[in-house]
Amino acid sequence: MLIHYMSCHSVLEWDEVQLLTELGHEVFSNGAYTDPKGAYTLPRPGIPNAQYYPEWAELARTHPKTALPPELIEPFDCFIIMHSPNVLLQNWDKIKHKRVIWRTIGQSLTGTESKIKRLVDEGLEIVRYSPKERNLKTYAGENAMIRFYKDPAEFQGWSGVDKNVINFTQSLKGRRDFCHYDEIFPVIRDLDGKVYGTGNEDLGEFNGGELPYKLQKRVMRRSGVMIYGGTFPASYTLSFMEAMMTGLPMIVIGKKKAHIDRFEKFDFYEVDEIIKHGTNGYIANEPDDIIKYAKELLENPDKARNVSRAGRKTAIKLFGKDYIKKQWKELLDENNY
Repeated sequence: MLIHYMSCHSVLEWDEVQLLTELGHEVFSNGAYTDPKGAYTLPRPGIPNAQYYPEWAELARTHPKTALPPELIEPFDCFIIMHSPNVLLQNWDKIKHKRVIWRTIGQSLTGTESKIKRLVDEGLEIVRYSPKERNLKTYAGENAMIRFYKDPAEFQGWSGVDKNVINFTQSLKGRRDFCHYDEIFPVIRDLDGKVYGTGNEDLGEFNGGELPYKLQKRVMRRSGVMIYGGTFPASYTLSFMEAMMTGLPMIVIGKKKAHIDRFEKFDFYEVDEIIKHGTNGYIANEPDDIIKYAKELLENPDKARNVSRAGRKTAIKLFGKDYIKKQWKELLDENNY
């Protein structure tokens, strides 16, 4: 199958273009990996097995994703559109004669679902990334629930030798309530930790900056504890999966703080259901409690190892590459497309 993959998140794009290519599909990625072999600066390594289509790449660079020309429509068997409701809606009448899959990433709210819902009757397929999306008030349905994935062979080997506390969030202070700055930063400050990610210059000495990919994996393997607050409205994020798959013990913000009252109230956050308190991680809402659990993990190596093993086991079960790959194969092979 020839797939036009339309991305709005480069790291997820890297994961899924690799997976689709491994399944034997030809994939043209309209995003950061338009040249998958890496002629441009990329957030992740190049994808040597993916094909490069220079003519389509040039068209993609000169045409907005919301206005695809016929040359970027007619050759393809299938479109996979990652979130971006405007890309889907504004191209729909031109692409609806093809197989079109809307791939959610946890950013859908009531207004988005309402707009998408009318397309389902016209043949749109929906692949969800979390079962918690079913709690959306105007839920538009699903054809499959396929989580993001991580490769257990790549994310492994936790040691915790650095006995430190970390967080991965872009613009933690700037996005404040959306990323739970007031709960996370006091812990980072009091335990002399680091916050990694872009846009954290306003954290001063606690800013770890943006890490190259290899160094990010090394930091996860060597760190003692990760504090996770998520990003509203996502059910879970890639950094949560990567840390858990690595075996890095985590303390996560609970549902009490994960939902922001100024928006519609819905049960969308999944992390504090994936984490079983005291077994494969900890759940806490207040800085004092987070600090208490962090110290318990840092000072008790046996406990930390048990949490690490249990967390990794959970991550492989939910997000392991082999299972997710099988799900995508079954979906794309459906009806002999």
